[in-house]
Amino acid sequence: MARSLVDLLFHHAAEHPDRTAFRFLVSGDGDGEIRTVSYARLAERSRAVAAWLQQRGLTGARALLLYPPGLEFVSAYLGCLAAGVVAVPGVPPRGRTHDHRALTRMKRLMADADATVVLGDREVVTGPSALADHQPEPGGALVRVATEDIPDELSAAWREPDLGPDTVAFLQYTSGSTSAPRGVMVTHGNLLDNQRVITERLGHTPDALAAHDHELFVSWLPVYHDMGLIGPVLNTVHTGATSTLFSPLDFLRQPRHWLAAVGRYRPHTSGAPNFAYELALKHATPAFLDGLDLSRWRVAFNGAEPVRAATLRRFADTFAPAGFRPEALTPCYGLAEATLMVTSAPAGAPPTLLRADDDGPHTGAADAAAVGTGRPGPGLTVVVADPVTHDELPDGEVGEIRVGGPSVAQGYWRNALATRETFRAGVNGREGRFLRTGDLGFLRDGELFVTGRLKDLIVVDGRNHYPQDLELTAETAHPALRPGCTAAFAVDTGTDGERAALVAETAPEAAEEAEKIIDVVRGALADAHGLAVRDVVLVRPGTIPKTSSGKIRRHACRTALLDGTLSRIDVRPAG
Repeated sequence: MARSLVDLLFHHAAEHPDRTAFRFLVSGDGDGEIRTVSYARLAERSRAVAAWLQQRGLTGARALLLYPPGLEFVSAYLGCLAAGVVAVPGVPPRGRTHDHRALTRMKRLMADADATVVLGDREVVTGPSALADHQPEPGGALVRVATEDIPDELSAAWREPDLGPDTVAFLQYTSGSTSAPRGVMVTHGNLLDNQRVITERLGHTPDALAAHDHELFVSWLPVYHDMGLIGPVLNTVHTGATSTLFSPLDFLRQPRHWLAAVGRYRPHTSGAPNFAYELALKHATPAFLDGLDLSRWRVAFNGAEPVRAATLRRFADTFAPAGFRPEALTPCYGLAEATLMVTSAPAGAPPTLLRADDDGPHTGAADAAAVGTGRPGPGLTVVVADPVTHDELPDGEVGEIRVGGPSVAQGYWRNALATRETFRAGVNGREGRFLRTGDLGFLRDGELFVTGRLKDLIVVDGRNHYPQDLELTAETAHPALRPGCTAAFAVDTGTDGERAALVAETAPEAAEEAEKIIDVVRGALADAHGLAVRDVVLVRPGTIPKTSSGKIRRHACRTALLDGTLSRIDVRPAG
């Protein structure tokens, strides 16, 4: 029985050594340069990295992984697991001046994880890097290595470490949508259990893989984020399949690369947050559709941010001529604190859409239907509880989503208070401990529907408003607003208490109609929600702060609004 993913890697390397584990599209284009790694080669490189770490007595230490998109990260991550070193995936600062956000996050992760070794590529490790400005205290030298310089011959020196299900495999730092990022301690047991959940929920059976010639994923998702790592990368290793990766930057530069790769390599599964489906829709020209074949795409997962019914409908309709099947659309729900996946619609079943209540703000609007994220994976328990009384709530009643089961991580790294508050919650009438997700939702016939974040709830004049509802109303009120690029939040006015504010991205050319757009949005929010919005602010594309997984950072947007640092579109008076 496998004790870790590394055991499975070595098994696959022995059973089918020449099978391609991963291919990487260097430019995002299948007609460009392609790099591949077989299972035998991946196992050899992982053992070499592991041996290098073991020889320096780093077993049990934390290793910060700083890699540009590519295959070197995969062998480095698996090498850490094979050495008993705790991997800490990070975002490398790139370029001459470095991206300020990436640099700040890198320093924060390095300090919080107490990392003593940095693995990266030559540019990060040997270049004029900000790494030199951040040495561990007190006075110790930070060990750095470009893993491509570790010789293959070192793999023979690898020794199997003493790993158990409770041994920490890596720290997955949260995206920080509502708080500072925290390091989630994911164990080897957590990883194996969640791989079992993903495999079962997404239908990655041996028969399904064989029918797809073992082509499992196409993914551009960043591998330093749990959705891109634990799904496409680690589930490929878990199942012994083949997956195609490319850079998220190449996807953002040319969104067509994603579906072109799906059409070319014909994988069983591919997916992304909701915003990516919207980007794909914007680039779906008739000429592109003519040469596209999506008929083999069985699971198009959608998660990490609110799943929009309108997006699902438009995507299915637009790509139907390319053979895309509506039942491939697979909403799911997960979080780093539960390793990754918690619920998913079963493979091959169409998404569950609940019509808006007759007395609600979106009555009769099909595109405003609540989208089900499926049922819990095997071994996981999901309950909805009152966040104050801890009583379990009946079907259809909104409360805090809580999760129990072997995929739930150990806790937060070196943060006992937050661990106790988040990972040790109880539910009245239920045995065992539950993870407090901080997400709001409800259950209907065993299926989970996510409605928002507990901390994002807007309370005005004693009435609760979910920001997602306000954002959806605004985006559907006027076509100039970009889907998935709107933030609603509360602002304290002092004398009048909390009031709602809304910031929305729109194209700069909309400035001529900005005043009209704002009036339309205000009117829609008043009609649908009975809510007078304090501020409606239009900003330029790319202004709304988001996490690495695409979630709206409402608190950061609120701070930018109050600080006056938003890139506003000037409102020009009519006439």
